[in-house]
Amino acid sequence: MNNSRFSISVHILTLLASAKGEVLTSDYLAGSININPVLVRKELINLRKHNLINSREGKNGGAYLSKAAKDIRLSDVYEAVRQSPLLGQAKNTPNPKCPIGRQMDNHLTNLYDDAERAMVEQLRATTLSQFLNQFD
Repeated sequence: MNNSRFSISVHILTLLASAKGEVLTSDYLAGSININPVLVRKELINLRKHNLINSREGKNGGAYLSKAAKDIRLSDVYEAVRQSPLLGQAKNTPNPKCPIGRQMDNHLTNLYDDAERAMVEQLRATTLSQFLNQFD
């Protein structure tokens, strides 16, 4: 991915998993990630939309996991934040008269699709709980 949404979302979810059901504020999450709380809130909205978290509003509000960390796979997070193909897309149209150019987009698409499938399979093999267990 050519942006930071995956790493921000994994960071948020890992913090929530470590909180063991405690509600965490966007300010607290942002402090750990070292980003603006507005960006955290944007990702929280997306994670809630994908049923990975729940949130409570008000004075004692914040976010918490919507299910056990062992039931969230890192592939779920990737699918929630995926916006564009993993390796990008060409902005130009190759020359259709060129024997290489006229086939380039098809072959690159196949290559990119295969690479993304392999990465998603790797992410599917890791739960949020397993990821959290790597931390001291």
